[in-house]
Amino acid sequence: MVKNIKSGLVVVFIFISIVFLAPACKMSYSFTGANLSPAIKTYTVYYFPNRARLVNPTLSQVFTEDLRDKLRRQTSLNELSENGDIVFEGQITGYEVRPMSIQKDDLAAQNRLTITVKLKYTNSKAPEENFDKTFSAYEDYDSNQSISDVEDDLSMEIVKKLTDDIFNATIANW
Repeated sequence: MVKNIKSGLVVVFIFISIVFLAPACKMSYSFTGANLSPAIKTYTVYYFPNRARLVNPTLSQVFTEDLRDKLRRQTSLNELSENGDIVFEGQITGYEVRPMSIQKDDLAAQNRLTITVKLKYTNSKAPEENFDKTFSAYEDYDSNQSISDVEDDLSMEIVKKLTDDIFNATIANW
């Protein structure tokens, strides 16, 4: 009987400990990957002009809209046309095709399309997080295909990689 009372007291003690200690443990989860201060309520994405030597005429618009869309879908922030709590601005600085996987007779088996974006990220609520950084991504394609045949699909894949990288470096703090 004494043994049952002692084990009952142990169970009560453990239960009370959990009830009082659990609120002291704080865990935060985000299913979108966003890791922002609650003080941040808005964002602004300015148009990214294409300053690359080789210009894809739709790339600036596609990149800017994809970045806005990613922020809209994966955060609860409100978009402002100017002066958001966090600001994304910059330019496309590179758009180039280079031969890869050189085979016999100096012919390329694959080519690589690379897009480079220079980003200025400004966080008005946490200025220590501000940065200027260059992001670059690429996709390879078979050299038997012309760039004009694969350019649209490759550009979309590269833009997705770039916006993921930018999101991870700014919002998710990876």
